[in-house]
This record gives sequence, structure tokens and C-alpha cells, in this order.
Amino acid sequence: MKYGFTKEELLVFGKWDPEEVEVKDPALKNYICLEPRYVIHTHGRHANIPFAKQNVFIVERLINKVMRKGKNTGKKMLAYDIVRQAFEIIHRKTKKNPLQVLVDAIINAGPREEVVRLKYGGIAVPKSVDTSSLRRVDVALRNIAEGARLAAFKSKKSIAECLADELIAAANNDPKSYAVAKKEEVERVAKSAR
Repeated sequence: MKYGFTKEELLVFGKWDPEEVEVKDPALKNYICLEPRYVIHTHGRHANIPFAKQNVFIVERLINKVMRKGKNTGKKMLAYDIVRQAFEIIHRKTKKNPLQVLVDAIINAGPREEVVRLKYGGIAVPKSVDTSSLRRVDVALRNIAEGARLAAFKSKKSIAECLADELIAAANNDPKSYAVAKKEEVERVAKSAR
């Protein structure tokens, strides 16, 4: 019993064990939190503490990104249900732990290189820089949620189905995934600015 809870209470959505998940990218190992929580809702306790985001459970961070725009703004329980349904669909389609699919999608969708604009005497010059691990996770989650939202807009598919498809495609490093396509575009621009 961890933190005084039973094993069943620490499973994500009551079904999937975070301890089975392996983070294959050593750079992101400390930034993808797989510490199980009884409730996936920290009420933003990490907001005013620098770098505390890395200690927020990765599923909660995905829920927060899904909650960001459009009809879902501020509706945490709606976003919670969307992610829960997406995990069910992922498990049904792939027969894998959806947490492992989420972690693989984040690893494949996070850009390793970006462009910044440096000013030299009034001239802005693009310069390629390495992306920090925390930003890689943030950008990957944002692009996954954005890709699902755009796919569901004016579509017969629900947002949960679109999120599941986006996660599966990103986990397989499929260029049809919105998040992987954005990552490749950013890295291509950064490569030309080296």
C-alpha cells in the first residue's frame, strides 16, 4: 500500500497500472511523472513553484491540455471523461496499456530543436537551439490535444475518438499525426537555421 491506498485505488481510471509503463527516452525520464495519484486533480498547487509541473501526473497534464480551448474551457470533468473514453478506445484498438501509448506519443511528438530570433544591431537572425526536456513534454501535450480538437471540429467523430487516434498515430511516429507533423516542421525549420 502506497500512501495508505490499496493497489486498485492507485490504478488510472481504475484499470491501468502506471508502474508497468517504461519511459524509453532518458532525457524525458524525470519529466514524465508516472507517480500514481488517488484523484487526478491537484487544483493547480504547482502553479507558483518553478519546475513543479514535472511532478504533476502525466494524465492530469493531458486532461488540463484537453480542457484548454473551445467548448471544453474550464470543464475539468468533461475533459476527464474525454481522456477516460480515449484510453478505453486505445486499449480496445491496440490491446496495450494506454499510459504506455501516451508516453510513447509524448516522446515521438516533442521537438528536439527549435528556432529563436536573436537581434544583432537591429537585424533579427534565426538561430537553432536545443529544446529543454520540460518544454518538449509541454509542446507534445499541447500539439496532441490541438490535433484531436482540430480533427473533431465539424466531424462525425467524437473528441475522444480523435484523441485516441492522435495518441495512437503519435505513438507509432506516423507523419499523419498532427503532433508529429508539427514536430517535424519545427525541426526542419531549426535545421535550416543552424
